[in-house]
Amino acid sequence: MDHVLTLIAPATGPALDEAHLHAARDALKALHGSVGSPRWLKDGEAADVPFAEVAPDRAEAAVRAVLGAAPVDLAAQPAEGRRKRLLVADMDSTIVTGETLDELADFAGLKGRIAAITARAMNGELDFAAALRERVAMLGGLSADALERTYERIALTPGAETLVATMRAHGAVCALVSGGFRFFTSRVRDRVGFDLDQANDLIVEGGRLAGRVAEPILDKDAKLATLRRLADAHALPLAATLAVGDGANDLPMLQAAGLGVAFRAKPSVAAAARVKIDHADLTALLWLQGYTDDDRVGRDRAGTQPRHTAMGSRGRDAGQPRPAGSGT
Repeated sequence: MDHVLTLIAPATGPALDEAHLHAARDALKALHGSVGSPRWLKDGEAADVPFAEVAPDRAEAAVRAVLGAAPVDLAAQPAEGRRKRLLVADMDSTIVTGETLDELADFAGLKGRIAAITARAMNGELDFAAALRERVAMLGGLSADALERTYERIALTPGAETLVATMRAHGAVCALVSGGFRFFTSRVRDRVGFDLDQANDLIVEGGRLAGRVAEPILDKDAKLATLRRLADAHALPLAATLAVGDGANDLPMLQAAGLGVAFRAKPSVAAAARVKIDHADLTALLWLQGYTDDDRVGRDRAGTQPRHTAMGSRGRDAGQPRPAGSGT
């Protein structure tokens, strides 16, 4: 089979089950495609359905139609070359759960006003660089101590550490590239385990924010250029790259990467991206590459337990008998 459809449920449930897989296979067969046996990547959470003779976009549309509103993410792609050798990830609302500039603005009593501008910029309604300059100018005079206090609020998106650790363990280079600020990306880089980071620099004068950001501003064009530069530096075709982000300034790199994933993205980005993840956490990017639960490494993996569901063991074809002692 030359293509594979990956179905992914949220790690916190509800579970992916045999009914979802049967529905997916029936939808593909209705398109007169050849369909192979499903293979579980993680019990109750992710599975591959091999298929052929159907275009990926038609496969996705047909399966989405039969699944309806079920909280299941899905993507169809060629079976060959799924594991990527370069990851370029956005930070705000992707690797971390919030927008660091909005949180910084909270210390100036301006979070609501600045967050509204952020939302419009991330949806592509405003020029990114101009919107960044405007928001930073509003923070002029704020004590630089607020940067550290903002960092203390930052929470990692579930799956971030395991995504990076697993890809690096299998030979990939992982880069954090943000339209935010290097004060935060350098710390998140070390915390998560990225190889490198790139971001904008806030100007601080006399212990206070100067209300300016260093030029040139890292924007959507710079993100795309970074993806291409890193691919060239490691002698990789773009087909061997993975990019993930949520905002309009991520879209060019998402569209250029071999696998570009809009992660819980703004509406305009989700509509334009080839692959989107709306329900699952960042481990979804591992399932999309064909990794199994046994392949995963990193702190997110510690303490996880396989779901006890009426389905096959990790990395096996679905429908086969479970080993003795594996639960019910």
